[in-house]
Order: sequence, then structure tokens, then C-alpha cells
Amino acid sequence: MALIRYGGGDLDYIGQFEDDLADLIKTYRGKDCPAYLVGHSSGGGLAIRFAGGKHGHLVSRAVLIAPYLSHDAPTARQDGGNWAKVLLRRTIGLSMLNAVGVRAFNHLHMIQFNFPKAVLDGPNGHSATQSYSFRLNTSFAPRRPLERDVAALPDFLLIAGQEDDAFDASAYETTLSAITTNGHYQLVAGASHLGVLYDDRVHEAISQFLNREK
Repeated sequence: MALIRYGGGDLDYIGQFEDDLADLIKTYRGKDCPAYLVGHSSGGGLAIRFAGGKHGHLVSRAVLIAPYLSHDAPTARQDGGNWAKVLLRRTIGLSMLNAVGVRAFNHLHMIQFNFPKAVLDGPNGHSATQSYSFRLNTSFAPRRPLERDVAALPDFLLIAGQEDDAFDASAYETTLSAITTNGHYQLVAGASHLGVLYDDRVHEAISQFLNREK
């Protein structure tokens, strides 16, 4: 299973999340019971990556909540919305090394997150993952080119807050609808990147999407 440590996240190899999810689905999914993936932010990126990978056939629907596409996607903010800082030179260097099969440095961290002080000082602040290693972040992100994994998505709902402070939510529909017609899109007025998770309108939209007939 993936290792998430206090302060920073890492795992054993690129693609481990997909393998772990596939094992989970195969273990607990009943006969003729569909499997749905629901992911927020990096979890949304993982849902897209999963759809385009070797286990994608296991999933019937997906819910992408303000998903991470890539650090240079049309949805990315130039300053990361002050939410995330990408160590760009390290990322480029590690990508080049991986391209020639050198993976000895994939444990190095390449992205840091600026959690609100209220979150870090809260009751669950000790569990906040404040940075990702190269192999963890790569395992969350859709593969390049983005079109490949997005095109493999099953029927999906993409929902984000209009006041998303991490990504440009207005760019989601134009970016993904140019690749696939399987998407349904909804922007929630007044909701931020984290606030969207606690919004009753979001919960209702997800419930309706997952419970509707095909």
C-alpha cells in the first residue's frame, strides 16, 4: 500500500496507486456490481490516470472534483494559486533521468503545498501531506500526452468551485470536452478548492450522477 508520511508523501514505485486500487476493486466488488472512482484534486488526476491505464476497464463511472491535470495544463494557475509550489528544475531533471531509465532519485520531493494554518493547527493537521515525491506525484497525474488518459474516461462528472484558488476552474470544460464527449460539467458558485468538498450542492450533484440510469 502507498506510504503517506507526516509532512511528506511517497510510495514504492510509479503506478502503485493504480495497482492498489485495482486490487481493492477486485477484492470487494460484488458480481455485476459497478465500480465508481471519486477523486478530489490529485485524487481526480489519479482517476483520470487509472482510466487510461491497464486497469481502466474496472471502472464504470468517475467523479472528478477539481482534478489536477498537470502543472502546465490550461487549468493550472501561473503561481499555483499560492496553493502549490512545483520545484521545476528538480522536476525537469528527474523527468530526464526517468526517460533514460534512471529512477534512483524518484524519492526526492518535487511539489510542496501551502496548507492554511487553520488546517495544520486543527485536529487532523498532523496527518496533512505537505509535499509529494516525484514518484508519488507522477502516480497521481495523468500521463502525457493528457489526451490519452482523458479519452479513456468512462461516463464522468467534473465538478469544481467557481472560486477555486488552486486551479482555473473555468478551463476544465473547454480542455476536456475537446477530447471526449463523456463528461458532464458543473461549477459551484462561491466554492473554493477545499470548500467544494463540504458543499451540500456538490454532494447532491454527485449522488444524482452516480444513482441515475445509464
